[in-house]
This record gives sequence, structure tokens and C-alpha cells, in this order.
Amino acid sequence: MTDAFSESPSESPAGPGGRAADGPPDGGQRPAAGSGEPEELSALDLDAPPTDEEEGVARERDEYRDALVRLQADFENYKKRMLKQQSEHLERAAAALVDKLLPVLDTADLALAHGGGEDVKQITASLLGVLEKEGLERIAGEGAPFDPTLHDAVAHEASDGDGEQTVVEVLRAGYRWKGRVVRPAMVKVRG
Repeated sequence: MTDAFSESPSESPAGPGGRAADGPPDGGQRPAAGSGEPEELSALDLDAPPTDEEEGVARERDEYRDALVRLQADFENYKKRMLKQQSEHLERAAAALVDKLLPVLDTADLALAHGGGEDVKQITASLLGVLEKEGLERIAGEGAPFDPTLHDAVAHEASDGDGEQTVVEVLRAGYRWKGRVVRPAMVKVRG
């Protein structure tokens, strides 16, 4: 009596390695000889619902994409904010310089009012010309209607009775820097 377990591996119908000699390694059936599809593609089912692992990978991909979009938007906002801060800083520095130069213009105006020569007139015109190109402008003076946002009334004169206040005399010039009042004009008002 021979034991079925005593057969040698070479005599086994499965052949060496414990598998059938004529079957595929996974024990399944082989595709038809003329199908033309490789084994791995024929096993894929493209219409099958995604697995939990595939859904997790897709969700993680979407999270990374959203984070990247937010990071790009934050960086663009940062660049815009830095450019705005730099331009504001330059504007403040220029306004501070103009503010420091206003007493020089006042001194030149006083020199001209007290008979300063042609050289004082040229220096004043040159300095004022450069500052006007950069955005400085004198506030309207004599004959202009009184505006409390532009003029500082330090003296009053009786009027004819028309009720409108008018600048009669400018005691100290006022200036605007790029539309913003740097210093109101000190004036005498009638009305």
C-alpha cells in the first residue's frame, strides 16, 4: 500500500513548485489565444467604483491642490501689500522732506517781499519749480473764497454786506502735496 503523501514532487501532477504545469501562475484561466489584450489590462474593470484607497488618494490630491492655490493667492496678496507699503513709505518720506523745505520757501518769500534781488527770485523760482514737478502746489491766495479746509483765518475785516468771505491778504503761503493739505494758508479774511 503506497501512501499518497509519499510521492515525490517530480511525480506530482502539479509539477515542481506545487502548481499545475499547464495553468497560469495564479491558478486562473488564461485569456483566449487571439484576444490581443495583455493579462493585466484584461483584469482591469474601468467601470468599477473606486476603492477606499483610491478615494483617499484623490481626496489627498485635492487637498494639496487647494492648499497650493491658497498659497499662491496669499503670495500674490503679499507682493501687492509690500509694493503698496513701499510706495506709501516713499510718499511719506517725500512729504516729510517737503515739510522741512517749507520754512526755506517762507524765508525766500519774505526776502522777496522785502526787496530781495534777482538772485533771490531765481533761487525761489528754481526751488519751487522742482517741488511743483514732484507734486507741491500753492493754495490759492488773495481774492479766492475763504475755505476753512485750505485757509487758516488769523485776521478779519468788515465786509460790504454781501455775506461771502473772501481772502484779502496771505500772511503765510499754504501748500498741498499731491492733493493733501500739508499746511493751510495763514490769511486775512473779509466778511
